[in-house]
Amino acid sequence: MTRRFLDLADAGAAGIRLMLDEAVSRKKARAGLPKGTPDRDAPLAGHTLAMIFEKNSTRTRVSFDMAMRQLGGTTIVMDSGGMQLGRGETIADTAHVLSRYVDAIMIRTDDHQKAVDLAKHADVPVINGLTDRSHPCQIMADLQTVLEHKGRVDGLGWAWLGDGNNVLHSIVEAGSLLGFPVRIGCPDGYDPDPAVLADARARGGEILLSRDPVEAVRGADIVVTDTWISMGQAHAEAKLAAMMPYQVDAAKMALAASDAAFLHCLPAHRGEEVVDAVIDGPQSLIWDEAENRLHAQKAVLLWCLGKLG
Repeated sequence: MTRRFLDLADAGAAGIRLMLDEAVSRKKARAGLPKGTPDRDAPLAGHTLAMIFEKNSTRTRVSFDMAMRQLGGTTIVMDSGGMQLGRGETIADTAHVLSRYVDAIMIRTDDHQKAVDLAKHADVPVINGLTDRSHPCQIMADLQTVLEHKGRVDGLGWAWLGDGNNVLHSIVEAGSLLGFPVRIGCPDGYDPDPAVLADARARGGEILLSRDPVEAVRGADIVVTDTWISMGQAHAEAKLAAMMPYQVDAAKMALAASDAAFLHCLPAHRGEEVVDAVIDGPQSLIWDEAENRLHAQKAVLLWCLGKLG
């Protein structure tokens, strides 16, 4: 059966742990190597990844490209405006054609259903590089970062402050699969998708949704936020006003555990969802987190292509 990675549940807890171990191991094995040097085993030599971008990207574009290079493979980068997909070709027809050319497809798009349909019609693995519903590759990097700095992921308390968006959805999913509680502080009207919360709770996930940012962050081991205004959204003053009580500042970090770590998937709107003193402070792991997009996605690629598990 062709593997896909549209959400973390596609791999399950065992698959996620296998990929995290692989990501950590491969990162250590590359110490001292130039970034463009392939891994010594080059496990994806001869393989090609097609990358479809319908949304702007820095980390996803560069990390997937470098991931394939380090694994010995190659990439083809396509923006939707330069594809027939951008001129009315169906996602199904695109999937059938690309399956004849490449070994795997990554898509970064607004509409999660496009990723689902692409995976349904493709004969090769399809990876979610971001949709409006979830961002599993980002959370794989977050989990790797926590594992490296805390020694484990299970049992640690995560606090989310801000918008109930796609990144939060994947954190909630991860918590329900790997056994860590998630406390969410967000204003009324900006809640995460109730279906995502219901699915996570059905798996035994421990989730608290609160309007009180203090309740959400108190005692947390990991504090996470994301930009309040997503790509393509207007700079909504009403939304910014509603979100300001959930800004991650020094006072809120002081309420978390004394050794709490701060994560942000980037790009950041400094002075909105987070202040400079936090994102540039000693508890921030954002640069390790950004780097780990590369290492975690190498493991995702290997899992999807049947090289793991």
